[in-house]
Amino acid sequence: MSAEEIATAFVQHFYQTFDNGVDSLGGLFVSNSYPILRLIDRCVHNEQSMLTFEGQQVGGSAAIIEKLRSVGSVAHSVKTTDVQPSSNPNAIIIFVTGAIKIGGDNPLHFCEFFHLVSTAPGQYYVHNDVFRLNYGL
Repeated sequence: MSAEEIATAFVQHFYQTFDNGVDSLGGLFVSNSYPILRLIDRCVHNEQSMLTFEGQQVGGSAAIIEKLRSVGSVAHSVKTTDVQPSSNPNAIIIFVTGAIKIGGDNPLHFCEFFHLVSTAPGQYYVHNDVFRLNYGL
């Protein structure tokens, strides 16, 4: 698969899973010494993974899941997905823009950055995830 195909599949899977309820993320995130993301099957944050959500940084699977759970009910609408190779030949970076509805509120613009690292052909884990809402300037 090309980096673009990996990014497209990952983004679709990540946001569909997130939108279907944070509790469903419990089966997607694991904590062990050899975590992987098998495209479409699993999305894994390992204990080295970091999430920065609106400036708050958390690390490790349990803390990442808890932070995402604290957001509440969400619905994402992805507008753009950009992908580039990383300095690590076994990694890619993905930048996503779109709109997010939190609860019943009006949609807000967001951007999110992912750094996916491969542990084997076709298997990745989310090493870094940075999320920001974009308010009017």
